[in-house]
Amino acid sequence: EQLVESGGDMVQPGGSLRLSCTTSGFTFSSYAMAWYRQAPGKEREKVAAISNTGATTHYVDSVKGRFTISRDDANNTLYLQMSNLKPEDTAVYYCAAGRRGAYYFTPYDKMWGQGTQVTVSS
Repeated sequence: EQLVESGGDMVQPGGSLRLSCTTSGFTFSSYAMAWYRQAPGKEREKVAAISNTGATTHYVDSVKGRFTISRDDANNTLYLQMSNLKPEDTAVYYCAAGRRGAYYFTPYDKMWGQGTQVTVSS
């Protein structure tokens, strides 16, 4: 299985970015998917998750109303649209494949991408 993130960049506060996670080697549409992030000196946290059907999504409170997770099963790709970015959103962002839907998303150990850096700074 392969998961490859892209789209990370440096942006000013208030800016927007769209992250992509291109996948291969597994049946994308059968898996719940999620975005995690890890800031320096902090634990990795789940930012957003989406069920395998796309019908259900879940967000950490700090990004609700600013981030939108979506999936394109035809192209085996996961997205994270981020708007009104804040300095505290600075982190390496990872995508993961897992199970148990959006709210109870549980990642599989070996189904992670390598990460993409997002830096929000003026």
